[in-house]
This record gives sequence, C-alpha cells and structure tokens, in this order.
Amino acid sequence: ESVLSRIRSFEYSQKNAVLVPAAAVGIGGMLLYWLRSGRKIKTIDIGDGWWGTGERPLEGKEDESIRPFKIETSDKEIEDLHQRLDQFRFTPHLEGAAFHYGFNSSYLRKVVAYWRNQFDWRKQVEILNKYPHFHTTIEGIDIHFIHVKPSYVPHGRAVQPLLMVHGWPGSFYEFYKIIPLLTEPSRHGLNEGDVVFEVICPSIPGYGFSEAPHQKGFDSIATARIFHKLMNRLGFKEYYLQGGDWGSRITTNMAQMLPQSVKGLHLNLVFIAKQGLGRMISIMLGAYIPWLVGLSREDARLIYPFMQKNVYDVLRESGYLHIQATKPDTAGCGLNDSPVGLAAYILEKFSTWTDKSFLHKDDGGLESKYSLDELLTNVMIYWVTSSIVSSMRFYKENFSKDPDLSAHNRVGVYVPTGIAAFPQEIVHTPRIWAKDVYRNIITYSYMARGGHFAAFEEPKLLAQDIMQFVRKVEQL
Repeated sequence: ESVLSRIRSFEYSQKNAVLVPAAAVGIGGMLLYWLRSGRKIKTIDIGDGWWGTGERPLEGKEDESIRPFKIETSDKEIEDLHQRLDQFRFTPHLEGAAFHYGFNSSYLRKVVAYWRNQFDWRKQVEILNKYPHFHTTIEGIDIHFIHVKPSYVPHGRAVQPLLMVHGWPGSFYEFYKIIPLLTEPSRHGLNEGDVVFEVICPSIPGYGFSEAPHQKGFDSIATARIFHKLMNRLGFKEYYLQGGDWGSRITTNMAQMLPQSVKGLHLNLVFIAKQGLGRMISIMLGAYIPWLVGLSREDARLIYPFMQKNVYDVLRESGYLHIQATKPDTAGCGLNDSPVGLAAYILEKFSTWTDKSFLHKDDGGLESKYSLDELLTNVMIYWVTSSIVSSMRFYKENFSKDPDLSAHNRVGVYVPTGIAAFPQEIVHTPRIWAKDVYRNIITYSYMARGGHFAAFEEPKLLAQDIMQFVRKVEQL
C-alpha cells in the first residue's frame, strides 16, 4: 500500500507538472490577448476640421471632384526672379568657416550665378509636369497631389496603392526619382515584378501647390485625417504608407487613426522622445555592454558618443526649429521676399542633413549628392507658391500642442511596420526603442548609406527596402 501510494502520488505530481504550466500558459495567453486586444482598439480620434476662409458653411456639400492640375510659369514670374537675383547683396565669408556658420556665402555666390544665368525654370516645369497632377478640395482647402500608375502590370499581380508623404524643407518633388522604381520595378532591375505600386504623393497643406490653412491649429492630426479622406476619395479602402521627417509623423498618425485602412507603414525616420530612468540606464549601459540592453553593434556605432550625436549635434542642427516652433512669420517674411535668402535657408539643410561631415566643406558637399537643377527646383516650388511661411507654421502648430512630439506615442502602432535606418539621419532610433510605439515591426534595415532625404538621395536603396517590407507583409 505504501508503494502504491507513492506511485499514485508520483503520477499526481507528474500531472501537475504538466497541467499547472499548461494552465498558466493558457491563462497568460488569454490575458496577453485581452491586453493586446484592449490596446489595439485604442486609436486617435479622427475628428473633423475646417481650414477654409471664414466659418464653415452650414449648408452645401463640399466639392469632392478631382481636378487635373498643371504647373505653369510666365515671363513675368521669371523676370521678377531675375531682378531679385541681380540685386543679391553679397556678404564676405569667414576664412576657413566652410558650413560651420551656415551657408557659405562664397559658394552661395556660385549658386546664385547658376540660378540667374543657367537654371531653366521652364524646362524644370516640364519635368515637374511629367507626372499627372491633381487638385481636390478637402475641409475647405485645395489639396495638391500627383498620382502615378504603372504602365504595365504583370499578369496576376496586384497593384499596391502607396501614399508617400514628404517633410520640410522638401516637397513632392523629392519622390520623382523613386516613383519609376516603384511603379515599374522590373524595368529598373529591382525585381521580377512581384511587387508593383501606384504612387500618390500629396503636398502637405501649406507646402507647394496645396493651399495653406486659413485657420490656426492645423497640425499632423489634421493632415493625417485629410490624407485618409484623399485616399478614400480616390477609391482606396486599404493602402500602404511611407514617410520621413514630417511625413513620418503624419503617416504614423494615419496608422493610429484608422489602422483598418493601413496595410503597412514604412518609415525612414522615427520620432521617439521617451524619457525616464529606464532609458537613461539603457543609454549608460549601452555604451559598454550594448547587447545587455538590446542594442546591436550597429546601433552602438550610430548613437555613441551619445552626448555628441544626440545632444550637441542636434542642438547645432535645430536652431531653425525653435524659430519655426515659436514665431515662424517673422523670419518667414524675409525668406518669402528674398529668393537668395530662401535658397540659403533651405539648401543649408540639404547639406548637413544629407551628411554631417559636409559641415567641413566649402560647398557643403551639395553637388556630390544632388545637381543644382534638382536643388533649385525644390527651392522654386517654395518660391513660386509663396509657401515658405505657411510651411514653417506647421512647426508651431505641432510643437505648441506637443513640445517633444511624444503625446501620440501613448497610442501604439499595431499595423505592420518597416523601418529603414539611414546612417546619416539626424538621430538614430534603435529597433528596441522603436518598439515602444511601433508594436509590429516586420522589417528593420540598417541602410548602407544615405541621410535625411532618403528618396531624393538614395532612391534605389529606399525602393528596395519598401519592396522587401511589402513583400513580407503580403506573405503574412
């Protein structure tokens, strides 16, 4: 009896050894599912808005037509530009200053001479018009966008709609080199046509050919809502999103607002401003034992020395931000009146945000990555539309409500997410930090080269990463 009792006791303990952990796993799984389900339904309220002049009309439906649009120029516009360029007042540069004091005035003299005597705005307008442009009215303002469809779709392949959103001081023109790679990938040796896109590139309201808001308060949430309405108006129920700079913030808000409409979100810049003791300890330990706090060797290379790369460098590059987040109209008025001032202000960002080492070059390294025609075309989009002030106001509208751009981080992003980490980006966000907000990261790529203006500078690298991401999402 004693032996039998021990055998029964042993069998009972063995059953417990299996059942108890199994039950714990089951209950834990249900609890985790419940918690995640609760989080998934937390979204940003889509709300509504009116950004036209005066009060919103009480009656009458908004014109939802999509109207073809064409960029045009005139002799008067070009003559006015040339007169202003002819009156350029040169400021002697400091010897050996390179770009450490901002845009080098001696190199600026060369840029202005090229702009005045060789740059052909009419030719660039033809290039801008090579893709179909449209206007449509949403929430009282005219929204500009280009919509490019593939000329050929391999049999049996679905065309994926992709909304690409620019930032400041860029424009829809940043995407001109990447669009053919995405809409006709097989022609450019990217793949066998298994992923094909139709690309929609809107101008953020107040940028370029999108009408500026006439009311205060137009932020990334309002932009996200308008772009969802745009995609819906174009007949899309589900679509992919891609963005960097403000485009990253806007597309992230879109994913947080209507996750059921977003098949996937691809970013080349991630805003994470989480503070606290845990992050501080992680940063301190990561300098010596990065693997212990979830940092890769590449992460460590990109974020250390921490104070230099994440404090000093950021302070040096963000003086414009403080101006634009507080009183944008003051500096903006001067930029809107002077094409030379506008070019210096914008192109300085294309120098150091493309590669930090360009700070040490007399020409800012600008022509090593871009042509003067490309750079000046982007400047001209701001100049001919008088949109520099309204584009700068976007900073005030966002930062006045959310000083460290972290308010929306409490709403997790659960849509499939791809992140392309370019080594020369202003700040680097490791995958383990990005997961605080982006809970469903499908791909995270350390890019071989490139900086802040990824689509403009390294279109093929970015296109390949977008395709890799979408391919994986479609296989889920």
